[in-house]
Amino acid sequence: MEYRHLGASGLMVSELAYGNWLTHGSQIDADAAKACVHAALDVGITTFDTADTYVFGGAESILGEALAGVRRESYVLCTKVYRPTGDGPNDRGLSRKHIIEGCNASLKRLRTDHIDVYQAHRYDVETPLEETMRAFDDLVRQGKVHYIGVSEWTASQIAEALNMAADLRLTRIVSNQPQYNLLWRVIEPEVVPISRREGIGQIVFSPLAQGILTGKYLPGQRAPAGSRADNERGLRFISRWLTDDVLSRVQELQNIADDAGLPLPVMSLAWVLQNPAVSTAIIGASRPEQVRANARASGVQLDAETMKRIDEVLDPIVERDPGKSQQLEKRP
Repeated sequence: MEYRHLGASGLMVSELAYGNWLTHGSQIDADAAKACVHAALDVGITTFDTADTYVFGGAESILGEALAGVRRESYVLCTKVYRPTGDGPNDRGLSRKHIIEGCNASLKRLRTDHIDVYQAHRYDVETPLEETMRAFDDLVRQGKVHYIGVSEWTASQIAEALNMAADLRLTRIVSNQPQYNLLWRVIEPEVVPISRREGIGQIVFSPLAQGILTGKYLPGQRAPAGSRADNERGLRFISRWLTDDVLSRVQELQNIADDAGLPLPVMSLAWVLQNPAVSTAIIGASRPEQVRANARASGVQLDAETMKRIDEVLDPIVERDPGKSQQLEKRP
């Protein structure tokens, strides 16, 4: 496993991070989750990503249990705040109340006294940005949080937060967590340029497009039993790619991967890591062998010919429009 700085910060993160969205407490049980976490540690993954809203805190609790007994200084723990965690009017958003209370609740579930990277899960259009930034800054000053980041913020929102931090001498954000993969490249036109310029690292989620880029989904055939597309919840996030055109082109990628001497998932992950704006890519897993297999992508360099062939296959279906990303979400 190789390691990179998180943006321009001094924090080192593993090139691959282990995330537990849609798995811990939902798709797999606690014992299977613990096995996956320890498989991640065994291959050198030191960065773990979760959120307070995943299974309404259940994913954080399982991750905290799985990491119990592991030397705290040896891993980087990332979680998020914003999404609903209860039925009350203040159980969501980026108000001072929800951020402070959300952080304290996450610390308990994660069995730790600090969060390494605390992220705004989305932008909150109903709370003044200064209120949000000051709450995050207070948590850093209290030692409960080491770094702050955001997730799926637009370039203009990132710029506004950076300018405010500079003007008010507040802790500045060091990371953004966007969706990014071979099929979904909406961060490239605007978010990547400002991030490179300002030292914001990308903590990429869905680098395998919810499993589409593993090649296991075939055109004209039912989703494999037990796969993400085989259940109603997972299907919501993957359905846009379950078209014969997309799946046929993904199968063409298999030939390119074969020529490169790589499994298709490893090539797909290596492509994401080839972007210098990316600090780490989050992988999920329901079995330890999936973690071990995907870990092979760390350190892999794709040559120019392979990159060119990939684009020739995918260019007609790649999404690059920043307007397609789901920002500016109103609270549910």
